[in-house]
Amino acid sequence: MKTLKTVVILLFMGLMLVANGLADEIKLKNGDRLTGKIVKSDGKALTIKTDYAGDVTVSAEAITEISSDQQLYFALSDGKTLTGKVETKAGRYEVAVRDGGTIEVEPAKLQAIRSQSEQEAHERLLKPRWVDLWNGGLDFGYNLTTGNTRTNTIALGSNLSRQTRRDKTSLYAAYINAKNKTKGVTETTANAIRGGGRYEIGISGRLSAFGFADFEYNEIQLLDLRSVLGGGLGYTVVKNDRTQFQVFGGGAYNKENFSTGLKRNTAEILVGEDLSLRLSDRVLFKERMQFFPNLSEKGEYRITFDSSLNTRLTRWLTWQVTASNRYLSNPVAGSKNNDLLFTTGVGITFTNFSFRK
Repeated sequence: MKTLKTVVILLFMGLMLVANGLADEIKLKNGDRLTGKIVKSDGKALTIKTDYAGDVTVSAEAITEISSDQQLYFALSDGKTLTGKVETKAGRYEVAVRDGGTIEVEPAKLQAIRSQSEQEAHERLLKPRWVDLWNGGLDFGYNLTTGNTRTNTIALGSNLSRQTRRDKTSLYAAYINAKNKTKGVTETTANAIRGGGRYEIGISGRLSAFGFADFEYNEIQLLDLRSVLGGGLGYTVVKNDRTQFQVFGGGAYNKENFSTGLKRNTAEILVGEDLSLRLSDRVLFKERMQFFPNLSEKGEYRITFDSSLNTRLTRWLTWQVTASNRYLSNPVAGSKNNDLLFTTGVGITFTNFSFRK
């Protein structure tokens, strides 16, 4: 039995040594060493994924040596890409390429280092297919109170977006239902479904063109279906890592069917703005307001407002608070002008997702 325990311990220690030996390593000027898996480098900084601290980014100037046990991709200034394991000697990169040879690379000729997954993502960005580069999320909110009055609210939401260097596609859908039960009588206080999409393509510099389609059902506003098709031009006022702000304008065609039997077809002007503000690494605020003056009925208009505050709890889990408003200057008899909704709940997010098999 003692012999068996000894063998098991030795095997375990051997596996640990092998696992450690398979790690990439970088040495720093201050004598420290970091082990893990090299993720990427742009020549100015290097990111390595460690078991104990996650992703760690180090300035390239602080690194003295690099060695890898995984195949890395080296993008050179002449457009070529080398693939192999690397070690640094005498200030140069020695890449052991797959055919068994070794190629020396001067640091000045190196544009980027990428792991296998980073290289695949880079290639998808250069020549993306429609199924690549998707970001999005699913949100769920529920509220229940009980006692003399019973109320329950359920809210569901989803969004998808795909952005390349040239264009951007956005899709969304939302559902909310709220009921209030008092003395055995149930009243629906909210029941709405919204969905649509928007496609935007860059023209030059900050100027872009877009087209969109929105569809909406709202029981409280007696709206069976509102279908809006439109397009226009947008101008990006601010665009940096923290803030993106765009103003836009154009036109739209609005077709409305109400449960009262009323049908309306109108032409509209569109004026709006779109703001995305990253308050911190974990908190993102988004807001969009659109104003639709009615060209078919003078003096009439409608306004849509949507905002959300997302707090990232984990890599994929978020906490979200949303507020949306739909204002109609000429509602049908029996409904109010304003329809304001607040929801809160949790959601899941995904980034750089591909629908490829």
